[in-house]
Amino acid sequence: MTRNTTRRQLGTGSCRTGNPIDDCWRCDPDWESNRKVLADCAIGFGRNAVGGRDGENLRRTLRYGVVQDEPLWIIFDHDMVINLEQELVMNSYKTIDGRGHNVQISNGPCIAIQNVSNIIIHNIYIHDCVPAGNALVRNSPELVGMRGKSDGDGISIFASRDLWIDHCTLASCSDGLIDAVIGSTAITISNNYMLHHNEVMLMGHSDDYVDDKNMQVTIAFNFFGEGLVQRMPRCRHGYFHIVNNVYAGWEMYAIGGSANPTINSQGNVFIAADNDRTKEVTKRETTAENSEWKSWNWRSDRDLMLNGAFFTPSGQDSASSYSKASSMVARQLPC
Repeated sequence: MTRNTTRRQLGTGSCRTGNPIDDCWRCDPDWESNRKVLADCAIGFGRNAVGGRDGENLRRTLRYGVVQDEPLWIIFDHDMVINLEQELVMNSYKTIDGRGHNVQISNGPCIAIQNVSNIIIHNIYIHDCVPAGNALVRNSPELVGMRGKSDGDGISIFASRDLWIDHCTLASCSDGLIDAVIGSTAITISNNYMLHHNEVMLMGHSDDYVDDKNMQVTIAFNFFGEGLVQRMPRCRHGYFHIVNNVYAGWEMYAIGGSANPTINSQGNVFIAADNDRTKEVTKRETTAENSEWKSWNWRSDRDLMLNGAFFTPSGQDSASSYSKASSMVARQLPC
């Protein structure tokens, strides 16, 4: 696997793609001077994430930028591979914008978004993240605090809101690629390429943590690629709009959950692997004798099922039952 096959590069063809995020900014030939237009391009439940739009552009070390108190739009002037010794703990109102360069965070602890809001992470290759912690870590200009041991997520989201993760590549981390827990909400995960990983995304802390019942997450225009096993995502409680993604196979299941999440799957392409035992898209994490899952609102609306893929719906099918799990209009798939 080379970086050229896994990184998202700016296109050289027609600027109009039908993707509302890309069409919002890519057609500007002077986009590099107008980077902050990106903050007005978000869709879904994370559409109010402004990141560092109202601050200055910053070219300094990444850790210096993310811990500052004021809004900042962090950019890069060359390709780089960042190997962190401890988690990158972010402060509110920050954008990490890797457009125009190959910026990787890898082979160390990665990104922690905890008790903050208004974060945009765009065009970063995050891979081979590992646990760290039990160490002093800076999380503001003045404060260095003791961090417990991390799980080794690519991006760990804890008690945070108004977040947008777009056009990143994520692979091969010790725990999740993106995990969101403890009341996190107003999140959009879009246009990302995920590959070579087991437990891809966890949404919701535990079945008993009922504060996650207000979680709202949009998962849109992502490509779930080779070598993925499960949790694309795995949801607890909350409301999840899974829209216009491509799933190129899964080794166990694609979309799963427990504790009565509402799952609104619209306009996705599900391509099952050749293994006859892994054709089902969905999995309910519940005991065999427990039939309460039949009342959970899970629907497949205008999804394309290929190579024998199938989605097991449950609960209500009326549009009103999915109002809190509807965040954008699904793009019509070609016939």
